[in-house]
Amino acid sequence: MLFTLKKFVGGMMLPLPLLLMFIGFGLLLIVFSRFQKTGKCFIAVGWLALLLLSLQPVADGLLKPIEDKYPTWRGNERVQYVVVLGGGYTWNPDWAPGSNLINNSLPRLVEGIRLWQANPGAKLVFTGAAAQTNPVSTGEAGARVAESLGVPRSEMIVLDQPKDTEEEAAAVKATVGTAPFLLVTSASHLPRAMIFFQRIGLNPLPAPANQLAITSPLNPWERAIPSPFWLMHSDRVGYETLGRVWQWLKGVSGEPGEE
Repeated sequence: MLFTLKKFVGGMMLPLPLLLMFIGFGLLLIVFSRFQKTGKCFIAVGWLALLLLSLQPVADGLLKPIEDKYPTWRGNERVQYVVVLGGGYTWNPDWAPGSNLINNSLPRLVEGIRLWQANPGAKLVFTGAAAQTNPVSTGEAGARVAESLGVPRSEMIVLDQPKDTEEEAAAVKATVGTAPFLLVTSASHLPRAMIFFQRIGLNPLPAPANQLAITSPLNPWERAIPSPFWLMHSDRVGYETLGRVWQWLKGVSGEPGEE
């Protein structure tokens, strides 16, 4: 129940629902109260914020500092495990397997397989519990997609109990012990994930995937026209900012062993 409540409240604090509530409150003031100017201000501010967060220079300008903390893994250090953290998913057996990994999950899996191939003999670890109405877990969905791409089941480990990043860290520690491993997750999520893993005494090698903030050339109109695509990038900023605030409220620091 607490987990569901946390997800619901956190979801309502993300840019789109929060700004829609902001604009909606302004409409209520205009229709049902005498505070006409206040209502118009709420609508104007909400509209302007939604516009700005839907523009590529603003959205990616906010996201890039988060994603840039760790570079793409190109090291030569051999590892025994490649850990791919769970993300968005569903499971429809009628779909192409990879279509079941939503948003951030497929790029994580692709990078995980690339790093697994670069480390012969390593195990590919997938984490993540099942959604409440889905009999297939996040970790199992990742393993099935990896198997469809040629990774043998014997080379995979599925940890299908953890419901969030903190629980994933504990499950990985129980599985890999002190063995060296690569930690694969979205570039925006990796700084927060590293805190959880380091806090319990692990020293994962950071391997970001799913970089979103674009600095390479784009067509001029792509930078100038508001788009839900760029708003999704702003959403990642909001999601990770809320996650760091939650870590702080729980007393989780970035240093191993500290509370």
